[in-house]
Amino acid sequence: MNNLDVMLKRNKEYAAQLSAPGALMPQSLPQVKAIIIGCADMRVDPAHVLGIKPGEAVVMRNIGGRITPGLLEQLGMLGRIGEVAGAIPGGGGEFHLIVLHHTDCGITRLAKDTGMLAHYFQIPEREVETRSILDPRQAVAIDVAALRAIPALPGEWLISGLVCDIASGLVDVVVPAAPIRAAKAA
Repeated sequence: MNNLDVMLKRNKEYAAQLSAPGALMPQSLPQVKAIIIGCADMRVDPAHVLGIKPGEAVVMRNIGGRITPGLLEQLGMLGRIGEVAGAIPGGGGEFHLIVLHHTDCGITRLAKDTGMLAHYFQIPEREVETRSILDPRQAVAIDVAALRAIPALPGEWLISGLVCDIASGLVDVVVPAAPIRAAKAA
């Protein structure tokens, strides 16, 4: 039995647990309570680390869990899908944007490959150091700040930054949950 066979067997077990066909998939976006941006590292699947249930969050993963032009394009597409579907995330209550990084991230092994990182972030090579590749706590703060600077994101959404410790599995809150932008005084 190869890896795919094992996964397909697990899928049949998973599908058998559904109470009704399609019950797992949310019928509309208002059920979604969060977007979690995390690393592609298989040790830190945000659904497992944070106990996310189907329909509770959109989980977006890339190398390092970083805010890159490609990830921002995907966020824009998600927003457009919501518009077309007539369902805006957070439209029926609290919505949370979460950046989740982790210790011992593979991206740290690329710290000296500034050319590759510059291409990944689409920035000049001399600016790679500003992305704090070696420090996940600083990197998550930088990425939260980058998201806060995007005027298209609803200011009332909550945003936070977390770092998962690979050794313990525990998550540390680096940037506490707060609105993306402070409410304007009346």
